[in-house]
Amino acid sequence: MGGMVCHMKTTLNIDDTVMAELKREATRQGRTMSELVENALRVFFRSQRKRKTLSPLPTFDGGEPLVDVANRNALHDAMDDRIDRLYGAKRSARDRR
Repeated sequence: MGGMVCHMKTTLNIDDTVMAELKREATRQGRTMSELVENALRVFFRSQRKRKTLSPLPTFDGGEPLVDVANRNALHDAMDDRIDRLYGAKRSARDRR
């Protein structure tokens, strides 16, 4: 796959600590700082495009709440009722607690 590669020279203002890290990493990898910056930007743009293509998550209408979960007693009563229905027998008040 051929094609003319164009490079544009530009000036960027980069924080000193980021620049020092960029220089160290370029030296470690045996690459130029320009190569690392260009690669990082390509990865960034690719991830931005992928994010835009995600479809929204489905939503469901669960209807009105059956119990106020902030009301501890109502919540315990609802759970006890559900357990009683599952097991088919009423438990004594002592067994519920």
